[in-house]
Amino acid sequence: MRPGWPSRWSLPRCWHGRTAPTCSACAQAPRTASRRRACWRGFGRAAMRESDLALDDAARAELAAFQHALAVDSTQDWALSVPVPARGCAVFVADAQRAGRGRRGRAWQTDPQGALAFTVSRRFGLPPARLAPLGPAAGVAVARALAALGLGTVRVKWPNDLVVDDAKLGGILIEARGDAVAIGIGVNLDVAAMPHLGQPWTDLRRAGCGEGDRARVLGALLRGLLPALASFERDGFPVFAAEWARFDALAGRPVRVLAGGAALEGVALGVEADGGLRVRHADGERVHHAGEVSVRVAA
Repeated sequence: MRPGWPSRWSLPRCWHGRTAPTCSACAQAPRTASRRRACWRGFGRAAMRESDLALDDAARAELAAFQHALAVDSTQDWALSVPVPARGCAVFVADAQRAGRGRRGRAWQTDPQGALAFTVSRRFGLPPARLAPLGPAAGVAVARALAALGLGTVRVKWPNDLVVDDAKLGGILIEARGDAVAIGIGVNLDVAAMPHLGQPWTDLRRAGCGEGDRARVLGALLRGLLPALASFERDGFPVFAAEWARFDALAGRPVRVLAGGAALEGVALGVEADGGLRVRHADGERVHHAGEVSVRVAA
């Protein structure tokens, strides 16, 4: 095994899981030559280390464990398959996900060149009602970090999408098991194509962000996210509410709320303290929650 190669892999693999010198699946993909190079870009490369991330003291104090792999099925599954630290956060990052997922089970595949995918696991000593607005709080923390990288146009589309001019840049997935929570984050860095997404998309390069190095982007996100999670446990969502208004992609806009096969038209009014989206409909205002509905910007 090459020094620094993630111990899970006895042989180098591409993001499709192949171990042969050439991956036929990648060879058949669009932009064959460049895709094959991207597929095998990790060959012989040392694993990412915590020291590559340039974390500050606040983030380092919250980091209990850091793991990197070239390719996994899902960083969420990886994080949920191991014990969560008693204190602080564990971070799991993979260059590629073969079976990554987003909200409502949607596919979120990443290749070794085009996107960053990672999961942060942490224990929260909070009852479910106080944990409910964690998604919007994490969205604020990630958007703030991306803005600090120079992407001032990033917004958060309730409940979990990172967008630039309504094009999807990334997403956040929250999954809880008891008091353990896995926060999965995906950000497009430089993507050739995303035919599986079915909606407008963008990446950091197209959005005009000057930073595309995976380790530097991850470090920036962790510097913003890890202390924010501690703040959320201590102070709750109110400390994020003002910044949510800054990054809210829906406030004041016509939206279509999809619930139980019905489509409800209305105007988004912002996020409540419990993380729900308040919408003004023709028959009055309602608060919708992430596990119950999907929301689209109305044409």
